[in-house]
Amino acid sequence: MMEKIKLLEAVERYLKDEMTPSEKEAFNQLRESTPEIDQLVVEHTIFLHQMDELGDHRNFRSNLNEVHAELLQKGDIQEKPSGAVVLQLFKKHRRVMAVAASIAGITTLLIAGMASYYSRRANTAELEQLSKKFENTEKTVNALKQQVESDRIEKAPTNTPIKSGGTGFLIDGKGYLATNAHVVQGANSVVIQNNKGQEYRAQTILINEINDIAILKIEDADFKTQGALPYGLKKIGAEIGETLFTLGFPREEIVYNEGYMSAKTGFNGDTLTCQIGVQANPGNSGGPVFNKSGEVIGIINTRQSTAEGVVFAVTAKNIFSSVEQIIKENKSINIKLPLHSSLKGLDRVQQIKKIEDCVFMVKSY
Repeated sequence: MMEKIKLLEAVERYLKDEMTPSEKEAFNQLRESTPEIDQLVVEHTIFLHQMDELGDHRNFRSNLNEVHAELLQKGDIQEKPSGAVVLQLFKKHRRVMAVAASIAGITTLLIAGMASYYSRRANTAELEQLSKKFENTEKTVNALKQQVESDRIEKAPTNTPIKSGGTGFLIDGKGYLATNAHVVQGANSVVIQNNKGQEYRAQTILINEINDIAILKIEDADFKTQGALPYGLKKIGAEIGETLFTLGFPREEIVYNEGYMSAKTGFNGDTLTCQIGVQANPGNSGGPVFNKSGEVIGIINTRQSTAEGVVFAVTAKNIFSSVEQIIKENKSINIKLPLHSSLKGLDRVQQIKKIEDCVFMVKSY
């Protein structure tokens, strides 16, 4: 019991930024190596946030009571009618009240249906999207990259600045990719780039802001259709503590990171996302999250700005619903999602070699 109290005190100091730099570094290492402690930090962060909200609510009620008492004392308002008067008013206006109650019921249902969508938007102040912002479109490349650039036709629009960038990955070898909606939102054109520096033009065929998923289609004669993808998509997420890894483009080359499943829900219990203990930076948005068998369980989209090392991913089951929406709206589109992974039993190096050609940098112009 005493050890848990000391641990909570350490978490409190960590969240209040009262640790020395060396203590904070040691605590971050402890979070990365111990999923239970990382989860405790997240839960305590949410607890403190809720306590702050409760305090604000109580202060608001106290202020209302003070104003109410002052208005009563001045005679500006009167106490509510007695029971007998209320009964008379009810009998007199029963029909009007019934209609009002019906309208109120319908309004409640509408509000309940939209609550999830607007609550996600209200929380954006505490969440940081991980798309990459380009302040300078002049790119410095090494000699090998320059040679690759000279051997291909430029796909990017000339003299057009890049608005944002992220990561995307194939969900069908015919050229269909998944990424985050916020990576391509508002783009006039989209270009994807593989790990060898080759670029292809892509078309956005679906943007779903609610689950933050976009589906792209490569529309470029230079792109060669791939056969069966090495990985599969998994509707059921990973277990807490399960090892995970990611591939993405926070840099000009593909970057690997490894971590674990922290929680099955996202920020404030959001069921569209899950929490993962993986390092993520701008440019990782839209990147796939794999379990140890090489199955995609999610797509990185945000990190919590008020808590270090807390990253969220849209669950893979949202890809299935997005593709269903596309097919429903356009019967001519045929997307066959991969359901099985051929990466089971392979070591991580071999898994990455088979996956990396299916993961792309996404650039929005």
